[in-house]
Amino acid sequence: MPMSRHLHAHSRHPEVHRTDRVGWLRAAVLGANDGIVSVAGIVVGVASAGASAETVLMTGLAGTVAGAMSMAAGEYVSVKSQADTEQADLDTERRELAEEPHAELAELENIYVHRGLDRALAHQVAEQLTAHDALAAHARDELGISHTLAARPLEAALASATAFTIGAALPIASTLLSPAGHVDVITTVTTVIGLTLSGALAAWAGGAPILRGALRVTFWGALAMAASAGLGHLFDVRV
Repeated sequence: MPMSRHLHAHSRHPEVHRTDRVGWLRAAVLGANDGIVSVAGIVVGVASAGASAETVLMTGLAGTVAGAMSMAAGEYVSVKSQADTEQADLDTERRELAEEPHAELAELENIYVHRGLDRALAHQVAEQLTAHDALAAHARDELGISHTLAARPLEAALASATAFTIGAALPIASTLLSPAGHVDVITTVTTVIGLTLSGALAAWAGGAPILRGALRVTFWGALAMAASAGLGHLFDVRV
């Protein structure tokens, strides 16, 4: 085997980049944590006010359905707005490339000079990338838009709604399995455990320190639970 082919064969290795999952991961983490905290907060708050087990369960289920739909709609609208903005910028860039190709080439060249290339090499790189795909080069290097980080509204909406429903299943299950009169306590404990696991899993998937991620999510979730329980005890309304 020739040396060049040998080196080429050994240079191939699988690479896993976590930025490839940043779009759906952000939506999924937000959805899961919101599902756990929101529905658990509703359940604990209503149970602390003295509501019956049936009322607590129905309130939790209603919160799950409403929350999942709200998360999906919110994510879709938000990310779609980002996608629309990206498309508008691409349309502008496409028009400028057609009307002022030389100015756009110089703009691309200056970008590479500011990144550390000498002028001659920057000009050569700009020419070759422009010849290959001018719009893609400007989208990536001028606008910061790439295939990996591009907005995907439907993907974000589905990930958020699905994760919210899965997260909400934890407080709903604890409501079903808890003895009468202990729903608030048991739901609080299982929710804190669930938040810890959720935070750890999200940190692992994103390549962040697992303990820090778990503690961060658990702290804010426990704070929300305490506020809900306090509100329920404050009113102490029997339903």
